[in-house]
Amino acid sequence: MTTFASMDYIDTHCHISDEAFRGEEDGYISRALDKGIGMMLLPDIDSREREDMFAIADRFPEVTRPMIGLYPGSVDGGWKQEREKMLEYFDRRCRTHATGSGCGDIVAVGEIGLDYHEGREYADEQKAALEWQLDFASGHNLPVNIHLRDAMGDFLEIIRRHKGLRGNMHAYSGSIESFRELQKLGDWYIGVGGVVTFKNASLADVVKEVPLDRILLETDSPYLTPAPFRGKRNESSLIPLIAGRIAELKGVDIGEVARTTTANASTLFGL
Repeated sequence: MTTFASMDYIDTHCHISDEAFRGEEDGYISRALDKGIGMMLLPDIDSREREDMFAIADRFPEVTRPMIGLYPGSVDGGWKQEREKMLEYFDRRCRTHATGSGCGDIVAVGEIGLDYHEGREYADEQKAALEWQLDFASGHNLPVNIHLRDAMGDFLEIIRRHKGLRGNMHAYSGSIESFRELQKLGDWYIGVGGVVTFKNASLADVVKEVPLDRILLETDSPYLTPAPFRGKRNESSLIPLIAGRIAELKGVDIGEVARTTTANASTLFGL
């Protein structure tokens, strides 16, 4: 395991390859490094965006790490074809970026999960795709990065069939009770981003209850920009605002938040 002695923060979920940053990637990375963000993890979406995401990982190998997976919003009746494309890319990446882990530079299976916010038309396909990807992660000894929206009941039902997994609940929006249930079923963390800075955000109450050694920092850039910059484009350089709010809620120094969340991310993702 590499030790990042000078790294204050890790952004565990950012979409640097999003078109919002097209042609501005160098500036994005530079601004993040200036604010002490020493590592940024890149979630996969589907075959339409995968090449761009991995291209960012190749351009900035010292400070970025990629994931691989099929986003629930991209799951439809043709998801098995998407699965095959994912497998082909995974195999190629493992060969061209060989490491001791056997998975190349890939640190997680994600961004995967369930999302019923726009409806349940493909709920069965989403559940099947999630179960397959959980098995895939387990078979390759990789953690999972979970996107979950309006589907906690179905998700917990699935996780009960996949006990012992380790992973991160990206942009956690559930209750403290749901988190405690998850912890009985595996080794889980919650991703906390800009929402925790929003006025009257229920996430703040959850963060007070979740132990700091179970919290990861993230931006989900370019989305979910923290206050006081809501409505503007989010990016990794704003991570200290999120850490500062967590420090307030926990009654600890921001340095403790930085050290602990960085240690958490390093442990979970094998950095």
